[in-house]
Amino acid sequence: MTKDFHKPIRIAVVGAGNVGSTFAYALLLSGLAGEIVLIDHNRVKAEGEAMDLRHAVPLSHPTRVWAGDYKDCKGAAITVVTAGTSQKSGETRLDLVHRNVAIMQSIIPHVVEHNPNGILLIASNPVDILSYVSWKLSGLPASRVIGSGTILDTARFRSMLSHHIGVDARSVHAYIIGEHGDSEVPVWSLANIAGMNLQDYCRENCRKYDPKLFERIFEDTRNAAYEIIQRKGATYYAIGSGLVRIVEAILRGQDTVLSVSTLVNDYYDINDVYLSIPCVIGQDGIKQPMHLILNETEQAGIRNSASVLHEILHKDLKIST
Repeated sequence: MTKDFHKPIRIAVVGAGNVGSTFAYALLLSGLAGEIVLIDHNRVKAEGEAMDLRHAVPLSHPTRVWAGDYKDCKGAAITVVTAGTSQKSGETRLDLVHRNVAIMQSIIPHVVEHNPNGILLIASNPVDILSYVSWKLSGLPASRVIGSGTILDTARFRSMLSHHIGVDARSVHAYIIGEHGDSEVPVWSLANIAGMNLQDYCRENCRKYDPKLFERIFEDTRNAAYEIIQRKGATYYAIGSGLVRIVEAILRGQDTVLSVSTLVNDYYDINDVYLSIPCVIGQDGIKQPMHLILNETEQAGIRNSASVLHEILHKDLKIST
């Protein structure tokens, strides 16, 4: 038994903006962490968020919450990075590249200096690019540098399919893979309810199956962020929940399959790029990326997604392999 056995679980959150503070709130309500430290270049903002969260402690779970510095990442089981400039109306996630790469360069070395043994969970956009950059900057094994990836897109996809089909979204098994962005790919060939593909399920259970309607559901999934940003300026509730789900899978060693961004090699001729595929996630991070059996259209789609990201990483940003 080590002397650290009874230490409370610490989660560090770098970035106290909409996503970081919403995640911290959802984490507090979950009861998963004994300590939550908020780190932000705007210390006053982090202090305000920490104060507000502390006032919720008597109504939720005993948790120590404070605004800290990078040294407070020491001993954190997971450091969740949400810092970065946000996506504005009319911008794509890839438009954020240069601004947010510079921010990662100012964050990741400090986190790893104080916590070389923890797990990095990256949520800043463009998340696939920034997860790869963070992996390179950190020197950590790829299994311990995880991007939130398409966990959000997959949730949106299941939610919209659920609304049309009329079953609980948790009973809809469908994934979005590839880039968390415009080149993402719906895996229609493996989508199912109770083991039945969507066409069979709809036919046997008196639901309309219209390929054009289902394609529109995917388009609405892909464009959801743009629609939300246009209406309210940012998205943060669903991604906050998604980050808590990833954290839960790690802290509880659940070996849960989630669609997250990870280093991909030898995957349908894709190499040296971070993108989302379903992965088994457990106490040490990514335990196993899953090799899906994709049809030819889906294979072409994920290769295209990888090509988009690969070009930005290695031609635009000139990151060496």
